This record gives sequence, C-alpha cells and structure tokens, in this order.
Amino acid sequence: MLRPATTPEPSRRPAAPASWQVGEVRVHRVDETVLPPDTGPWLLPDATPGVTAEVPWLRPDFTAPNGAPLLSSHTFAFETGGRRVLVDTGIGNGKSRANPAWHRLDTDYAHRLTAAGFPPDSVDLVVLTHLHTDHVGWNTRAAADGSWVPTFPNARYVTSRTEWDYWAGRWGDMEESRRRMFHDSVHPIRDAGLLDLLDVQDGPAVLAPGLRLLPTPGHTPGHVALELRSGGSSAVVTGDCVHHPVQLARPHITSCVDTDPGQAARTRRALLASLAGTDALLLGTHFPPPTAGRVTADGAGYRLAPAR
Repeated sequence: MLRPATTPEPSRRPAAPASWQVGEVRVHRVDETVLPPDTGPWLLPDATPGVTAEVPWLRPDFTAPNGAPLLSSHTFAFETGGRRVLVDTGIGNGKSRANPAWHRLDTDYAHRLTAAGFPPDSVDLVVLTHLHTDHVGWNTRAAADGSWVPTFPNARYVTSRTEWDYWAGRWGDMEESRRRMFHDSVHPIRDAGLLDLLDVQDGPAVLAPGLRLLPTPGHTPGHVALELRSGGSSAVVTGDCVHHPVQLARPHITSCVDTDPGQAARTRRALLASLAGTDALLLGTHFPPPTAGRVTADGAGYRLAPAR
C-alpha cells in the first residue's frame, strides 16, 4: 500500500496501448493510471537521484528529469490454451482509500480492458500476485444496490495459500484501511466461491499448460510471479518482487512496504539471475513504458533491454 500522494498530473496520463508476442500468445498491457510523481521517492527511498544518475539507461523512460523513479498501475491480459487470463487487477474505481490518489478513483480501465479484447465476462482466470490494495481493486465493482460484486463473474481468482494465511492471521490487528480493502475487494470473491488458494511456497505451481506461479516471497510472505511459456518463448510478470528497473541495476534496493526486505532482495537477485542472458521477457507490473524487456548482466547488477 502506498502513502497519500497527489493526483497524477494531466500530462502523465496512461500511454498508448502496448502488447508483446510470447510464442503464440499476445500479452496486452492494460493501463489504469500513472502513479503520482512522489510515489517513487517514497516507495524506494534508497533510489535517490544520485543513485539513478549512476544508471544512465534509466533515462528518459524510467526516471523523471529530477531523477525520481517513475511508476504506473497497469495489468496484463492474454489468452493461452483457450483460457483468457488477467494478471492483477489494479486499484479499482469508486473505493474509499487512505491514499488520496486512489480514493474514489474514476478511470476507464474497464473500457481499456474490453478494447484490448477482454470484456470482464470473458475472463476465465485472474492471477493475484499478492493481496495489496493496488493489485486487487478491480476484483470487484459496485452493484446498483451499493454492494461489491465480482467484476469477473466467470473467472477463477487464484493466489497463494501462504498469502491468504498471512493476512488472515493479522486480521485482529490490521489497520482499518487495509481491513476495508479486504471487505470491498477480496472477501466478495471468496464469498462468491471464486477464490482458489494454491500451495506455492515450496516450488512453482502449475495453473495450466505453459502457466506457472513462481514463489517470490519478501514483498509479502506469499508473493508470486507468473511465468508464461509458449512456442519456445517465455515471459515473467513481476508483481512487486521488482517494483522498478532501478532494482535491476541495484537489486539490494528494497521497498519501504516489503514485509521482509532481506528476503525480497534475495528473491529479486535469484529471479534476475535466472533470466539474465535468456530470451525471456520481463514484464514489470509497475514499470512505466516501455514496461517490458530482456535482462542482461551489467557489472554487479543487471540492465533491462527494452522490448518496444
């Protein structure tokens, strides 16, 4: 969850639609909103302008003129093996949030998703990398009677059992803003019988041929990334195990909301090492455009070669 921040500047609205080919599968980025410019310095406090200046390939796409990391909120949609898949669901519309930039958000995300070829009723599988506010919001939508109902009524929603158990165990001392998020965006899909919990902690979990959940703990205890394989090609959707490309160059940089920063850094290094020098596409859940690229070794860290 991100702290209260200003609303996005009009000049920094979501970019034009983008998509990438992974074997026989076309992966679409579905934009929700550009996150406010002060989000990056707060979320990644060690990614100072001095640090980002040492990584010239971050400019101009991934940092502001003042060197601050740029971030966005978007999801990914694709069809594989007859299944229409959505990875994470963003912040959502019309929900009461502590962060002013997210409070009662009103975007045309649902229209963008439909325009990409994925009307909500057609989605079969929703993958939730973790249960943070900006990854579960479009799980539900407001019904005429004011209740929150599943946005994707024909889909199975999946996340890791470890993730669910962690938050369930904290319910008694959970802050009100997070409790509200569970009430409006998570519990309704559970109550509708649409939520599946998978055991991912000890190794990847196969969702379907060519689709696996990868255990990537640290940001949250049950965080997962999604691996897609098709036609000899592969891609990995990061979720929040990598928030920003600066963390390729400096994998030790952690988020202020990581539950276990040390584990998060170890997870990130292991994931990046497994991708470096391969043709696998890295799709950053909060990376601003160009959003996707291939990982190459670069000194003690890595760099992203954008796939535009």
